[in-house]
Amino acid sequence: MLKLKVEKMNCGHCASTVQKAVKAVDPVATVNIDLPSGTVSVDSAASEDSIADAIRSAGYPNEKIAA
Repeated sequence: MLKLKVEKMNCGHCASTVQKAVKAVDPVATVNIDLPSGTVSVDSAASEDSIADAIRSAGYPNEKIAA
């Protein structure tokens, strides 16, 4: 499971955009978003880098944190 701290994700629209970015890489990924902490947990067969890059491309800088 990949856990990311995502900057600038502070509303429902932001969360939806991040989720869509992950689903574009892996349509069957499980995405759990915690807005108060600004974290995203992703369970996916796709590479961690491809998921993090997709979220960055959607406009949300992020960094991996310990799960």
